[in-house]
Amino acid sequence: MTDPRRARLYEELSAESRRYLAAYVLFNQAVADHLGLHPTDVQCLSLLTAEPDPLTVRQIADMTGLTTGSATRLVDRLERGGYVARTPDPTDRRRVLVTPVPERVARVTALWDDLGRTWRTILDDHSEDELEAIIRHMRRGNELSHSQIERLRSLRKPD
Repeated sequence: MTDPRRARLYEELSAESRRYLAAYVLFNQAVADHLGLHPTDVQCLSLLTAEPDPLTVRQIADMTGLTTGSATRLVDRLERGGYVARTPDPTDRRRVLVTPVPERVARVTALWDDLGRTWRTILDDHSEDELEAIIRHMRRGNELSHSQIERLRSLRKPD
């Protein structure tokens, strides 16, 4: 039998999660609009700059849940905008790496840094243990999202 308080907390968390995710999607759209980019392009730049090394289009597709064709079009848009460059992989000349262009990405990073200072204030009253719990939750959420993306992709009906 489920504890009534826990059931109520799960229900409240479910409602707040939907609001949080919707607010983030709308925030991402506002950032993209401000920069003149597509929201997926903004998130791809975020992922690219969070990684220590350049990525292949296949890796970008895997990270975003896009097909390789859609990921290629995304990289094409970012390349046309000067945000990324395609370079041959020095260890495997058959592969092409997608590398952020620091000077162009600096425009996006400056906006993220400016907005991020305000976002960080919501974490100021949390203890280090609470911050570690939030990080753990976000990592698990990221892993779950990737597995759910794969699950949904496997359910697609062939054209």
